[in-house]
Amino acid sequence: MRQILLTVPDEQYAFLMKVLKSFSFEVDAKPIRQTAAKKLTPAQQEWVDDFREALEQMELHEQGKIRLKSARELLDEL
Repeated sequence: MRQILLTVPDEQYAFLMKVLKSFSFEVDAKPIRQTAAKKLTPAQQEWVDDFREALEQMELHEQGKIRLKSARELLDEL
C-alpha cells in the first residue's frame, strides 16, 4: 500500500474529496496545521532584512537597473 500527500486549494477541496471517496480505498483527510509566525530575535531579523535587500539588489541587477560589484572589487575593499 502507498500513501499520497496532496496540497489542494480550499476551493477545490470538496470536489477532490468527493472524487476520492467514490473509490474503494481509504481516504484520510487531515488539515495541515498552519505554523504560527515565529518571533525573531533582533539579530535574526537584521539577517532577514539584509538578505531581502540582497535579493532585491540581485533582481535589479538582472533587470539591468543597477551594477553590482565584482568579486575582485569586493576583495580589493578588504
